[in-house]
This record gives sequence, structure tokens and C-alpha cells, in this order.
Amino acid sequence: MKVFVTGATGFVGSAVVKELISAGHEVLGLARNEAAEKALVMAGAEVHKGDLEDLQRLQEGAKLADGIIHTGFIHDFSRFAAVCEIDRLAIETIGNSIAGTNKPFIVTSGTLLVNPGILATEDMLPNYNGGNPRLASEKAVDALASQNIRVSVVRLSPSVHGEGDDHGFVPMLIDIARKTGSSAYVGDGENRWTGIHRLDAAKLYRLALEQATPGARFHGVTEESITLKSIAAAIGEQLSLPVVSISKKEAAAHFGWFEHFVSIDGPASGYLTRERLNWEPKYSSLIQDLEQGVYFK
Repeated sequence: MKVFVTGATGFVGSAVVKELISAGHEVLGLARNEAAEKALVMAGAEVHKGDLEDLQRLQEGAKLADGIIHTGFIHDFSRFAAVCEIDRLAIETIGNSIAGTNKPFIVTSGTLLVNPGILATEDMLPNYNGGNPRLASEKAVDALASQNIRVSVVRLSPSVHGEGDDHGFVPMLIDIARKTGSSAYVGDGENRWTGIHRLDAAKLYRLALEQATPGARFHGVTEESITLKSIAAAIGEQLSLPVVSISKKEAAAHFGWFEHFVSIDGPASGYLTRERLNWEPKYSSLIQDLEQGVYFK
């Protein structure tokens, strides 16, 4: 099929594009600038000029394709509520443009949104009254699914890791460690993240697209419980920096706005996703990537 991909030149999206083309699909990639256009052409994809705020171009891209994968997101945490609203509008626009067509539409969310402190499973819905503006994306999916639009969700781990130009949470931890002179965790460091290699995530998106069920949730999780202490230890080892525990009171000063993410306890399972999609992850773990120096070259 011909697949319209947003975020097509990003860390995750570029891997999705490669996976789709390798599996025999055609790709129409959203490109917001000349560099993105060149990257898509080199990858063997067709270019669709535009960005996430250009709703008309999003509609046009969706109508030109047989399916849509939405990996794009504006990672500007200084205006988080605003970019979450942009994402909600993009999802709503794409969904409404394919109403009645039975085209599969895959939306990206995160496992940390589901149920912090308790092992999150695919069948759990987040608490939409929780106040996090990012929840609007999954709520928009529910609204579209209620209209029989074939939309489903891939919830990604907080760490999507691997070779490439990663601007995610682990590089942020590494940058903070370099700036502060220590690799830190909060309290006992036993709070947990999950992880997935970007190439395993790419295959998951393809399988979700090919087998999508309206309203289904899939978890991009291959490691369901990675302690922040173990991540900090691996970073400290690579940077030859002390690994330290800091108190909750010290966390905001040390981590800044990122303090919430390093303090959250967010284990999640990918068992049902493996079972339902016959998905078999095979790439390295986060700690293996850190120990092998992937993020320190």
C-alpha cells in the first residue's frame, strides 16, 4: 500500500520509512524543509511538502495514501500544551479526511501516560482527567474510532534507542550528566522506564498498520522495567562520572523541567502486542546500547 508518514525523517519515522519500503510498501513522507525532502528522496520515498500545522496538506497527504502512520510531534517542551494541541488537531484532521474509507491510521502515544506506578497493559486507557495535555491525542483517537474510522495507537516507551540521531530522553540524561558533572537518579532510583530499539519499533508500526483494529492500543515495549538507577550507572560508566542519588527536593534544580520524567515510575508490558501482531523484537536493549557506546561516539 501507499503510506503517508508524518515525522518521516525523525529518529523513529525514518526507521519506519525504511521498514515500510523494505516490506514492499510505497511511502509518501511529510517534509517541512529542503533537508527533509532530500532525506526522503534518498530513502526511496515520495515527498509531500508541509508540516503538522498545515492542516490542508495533512488532509491532502491522507487522501493520496492507502494508510497513514503519524510519528510526527513537535518536541518543544517550553510550549508543551500548545504542541499537544497541534498534535490533537493533526490527528482529528487526518482522521476526518479518511472517514468512510477504511484506511488504517496509526497514531503515536506513550506508555508513561497510561497508569504510572502500575504495570501498564495495552487494554488500559489513560485517566483523561489527569491534566496532562498529551492525553488529548489518545482521546482524539477514541473519538475517531467511535465513528468507525480504522485508527489505532502505538504507545512508545520513554526510551526508543539505537544508532541514529536520537534527541529523546536518554540523550537528555547524558547531556545533564555532562553539564552537572554527575550521573544522577532520584531517591533509590528504583522507579522504572521501558525501552525499545528503534528498528523493533519500526517493525511494530508496520505490523500495526497492516493489521490495525479500530481503537486498538499496541505497546512499543521490549524491556518492561528498566530502573533509572541502572540507566544512570551505565551513563556514569561511559562518561567516567560519579553516579549519585539526589533527593526529590534537589531533583528540580538538578534536572530542571525533566525532573518529572526521571521521577516517574512507568513499567509497561508489550505481551499482548507481541501476541496480537505476531511481533518478535530482536534488537539490543537500552543498557546494551549504552554499554556499547552507541550514545557516546
